Amino acid sequence: MSLLALGHAAFAADAKKSTPEKSTPDLGPTMPFVVVRSSAPGCEPTCPEWISAEGSIEAGTPALFKRTLKALGGRKLPIVVDSPGGNVEAALTLGRLIRKNKLDIAVGKTRFVGCLPDVKNCKEKDGKGARYFGNAYADGAICNSACPLMFSGGIRRVVGEWAFLGVHQITTTYIRTKLLYRTTYRVVKGKKKILSTKVVSRKNAGSYKTYEMNKPLERKLAAYLKEMGVGLGVLETMKGTPASSIQQLVPYDMLQMNLVTSLDAVDLLTAPTLCKSDPLPASCRELPAPANVAKPAGEVVANAEPAPAGHETTRPKEAADMRFVLVRGSNPLCNPNCPEWISAEGTITADTPEKLRQLLDGVGDRRLPIVINSPGGDVLGALAAGRLIRERKLDVTVARTDFIGCEPRQADCTAEDGVYNGLTVDAGGACGSACPIMLAGGVKRLVGPRAQLSVHSVGQEQKVKAYLEDMAIGPGLFTAIQLNSVERQLELDRMLKYGLTPGINRQTN
Repeated sequence: MSLLALGHAAFAADAKKSTPEKSTPDLGPTMPFVVVRSSAPGCEPTCPEWISAEGSIEAGTPALFKRTLKALGGRKLPIVVDSPGGNVEAALTLGRLIRKNKLDIAVGKTRFVGCLPDVKNCKEKDGKGARYFGNAYADGAICNSACPLMFSGGIRRVVGEWAFLGVHQITTTYIRTKLLYRTTYRVVKGKKKILSTKVVSRKNAGSYKTYEMNKPLERKLAAYLKEMGVGLGVLETMKGTPASSIQQLVPYDMLQMNLVTSLDAVDLLTAPTLCKSDPLPASCRELPAPANVAKPAGEVVANAEPAPAGHETTRPKEAADMRFVLVRGSNPLCNPNCPEWISAEGTITADTPEKLRQLLDGVGDRRLPIVINSPGGDVLGALAAGRLIRERKLDVTVARTDFIGCEPRQADCTAEDGVYNGLTVDAGGACGSACPIMLAGGVKRLVGPRAQLSVHSVGQEQKVKAYLEDMAIGPGLFTAIQLNSVERQLELDRMLKYGLTPGINRQTN
């Protein structure tokens, strides 16, 4: 009989759940890999896709990832990861697989629309060209413990201020096993010659943990980070943080350590506007509509009949009428002095100016900026709303508002003291057709770096021309509006030339 000590190293990714009595910490469900297609309105027929990876990293996780990569047949989709951590060896293997396949990665979550990954035999999306649809967001997403090792494998690596990436010491669990052997031998010239050795029983003889990184493992992790081009500051922070806590890395420190490649968020890899660029990113896939299926609501048709004067030529059916709500930034770092703004989302109608006036009367003399996200709408409504904005000396920026907790349009959603919580995201924000006319009323007019602004002919030429002159907008914008019978996106240099914007900026959350 002999006693054999076996070692097994694993991250205690959620230190609060890890206790000396447990040989394996409870990190929640195992990480699945799911290919998701963006459900953003209007992005079809060409939408971005990504790999959702949410859950704990376990010994078998790399095999699941390999299976997903094989099914993709060489397509390079970004990874959106949300994980408390898990097995170190598996995380290293995942990181190397990500780097080998030249994939990008972002810390984020996926909000699924329709079929959920854990629902079997879901038929809801059959025939739509993709199994899972959803949208990616950063708020509350984590990549802790062993997860940053996996994350380090990405070509482009982004976290964003609303996601969290944290590290700590490695917890190594040593498991003692008592083995009983049966040895067969024979005596040759007075000496034993072993013929075979067989284990006949195996019993658990207890275990113990250490909370400090041993030298061989430290060298192994240092070599891995160097291989990935990540600074050793990550390793030093791991070593200096007790296993019982998590050290969250701030964006600037991650940039200095080269753990992230830019101070962007998940939208950099998943925004529907990506599929408007040329050449088309590898993550964008076109799904041609069946011949007997009508074009998606809101799609601009070049030979459509002109609309009555004073109205936009097209209006997406899925866009509700514009509503105005007060929003307070949800960034925990800004408390108690978080900024507030007016969210303006939806289609501009004849009632839009009056709705805006009512809200402005309710806030008194406060000059809150307006964050607008609109496909356009009624031209006369846009003119009146723009003049009201200039009268009240308000700033306007193009971006969308992501609400935290619930959406204002939901029946059971109530705002505390009339103010909702949220954050602004420029990716996916749009201002089309008559919307730039309303935007022109702002004292300061800003367009987020990944927002879209587009124009086309909307009628009411004389009124629009006089209005833009009053707003000190160059004649080039009026010409661009009148010359385009279909939607045309304006690039930054054009916006600057026309005097519509002074540059690009982000709305502060």
